[in-house]
Amino acid sequence: MRWSFHIARIAGIDVKIHATFFLLLAFYTLLFYGQGGPVAAIQGVVFICLVFLCVLLHEFGHAMAARRYGIHTHDITLLPIGGLARLERMPDKPAEELVVAICGPLVNVAIGALLFPFTSPDFNPFALDRISPSLVDMLCGANMLLVLFNLLPAFPMDGGRVLRSLLAMRMDYARATNIAASIGQALAFGGGLFGLLNHQPMLALVALFVFFGAQSEAAHAQMRSISNGLRVRDAMITRFEALPHTASLHAACEAVLNTSQGDFPVVNTSGAVCGVLTRDDLIAALRKSGADTPVAEIMRTDVPTIHDTMLLDRAFQLMQQGGTPALPVINSAGVLVGLFTPENVGELMMIQSALKAVPEAKPLRPPPLPTRPF
Repeated sequence: MRWSFHIARIAGIDVKIHATFFLLLAFYTLLFYGQGGPVAAIQGVVFICLVFLCVLLHEFGHAMAARRYGIHTHDITLLPIGGLARLERMPDKPAEELVVAICGPLVNVAIGALLFPFTSPDFNPFALDRISPSLVDMLCGANMLLVLFNLLPAFPMDGGRVLRSLLAMRMDYARATNIAASIGQALAFGGGLFGLLNHQPMLALVALFVFFGAQSEAAHAQMRSISNGLRVRDAMITRFEALPHTASLHAACEAVLNTSQGDFPVVNTSGAVCGVLTRDDLIAALRKSGADTPVAEIMRTDVPTIHDTMLLDRAFQLMQQGGTPALPVINSAGVLVGLFTPENVGELMMIQSALKAVPEAKPLRPPPLPTRPF
């Protein structure tokens, strides 16, 4: 995620903090300073940091549960609206997703249970907008509210994922996701409206995140349902141009003008993929250093190659995680045989969706066309 800074690596998982998190600290510093001066401001900042430590532990609850099912967590990012654990993939079985989703709130339940015996007699978990004499009271109340908030059935929050997993035990995964997403969007709309009318911008921001998150998850579930069993070779481009690593940007410009491609795999003398040149990188390099610049100096070398037999949804996840507009495709012999792009995936999804509307129609599996030698 852009504007995120690496702060630690715990249990093999990178922990990051988003730059906008410091805006939240500044906001609460001013809020508490207005209530009680410098001492209250310091106490408020300490409180916010402790709350986000609990949020971090919450996300590690998800990550450790996912690890139990062989799912790696790439990183955890702390944002002003909470934490985000970026899992390698979601569990395939509804029961496993239920466990992963519920383990985050259970961490907050455990923290609240540990703190509760030390709270004051007049403890009020709903008084977090003002400094309390007891920091323990505030932290215990925060964890209670985190549990209640996260268990709202607003997909893709934890409660929404619990709902989706329970529904998926009784119906198709895509249908369960659509139902959970619709409920999540309805709750997000209501929460966002409430936040705007009551001058609570943070609630409105969270509602916006939930609304579009539910939309994105529903679209992904639909794609997963349609692409079930399809491989990369069913969607890849097989008529494409590749650039030799010795070429200049002038040659790349000619390739852009002579083809409909915008992104080009770069190959060495033996034909092995050594990078990808994207349209954006090409234009930026032309402005900065001119057309004589070697392609090898501009190409991206951190782009993974994918196998033509890889499942379609898995390859699409890799593309999204890497933020790359195209992935080179190789066969079992390591030969470059295709180019995997979101445009081609979208076209295949439209075709498969149209075919599924006709019961007797068979799914389309186009045979790969031979590529030209380099």
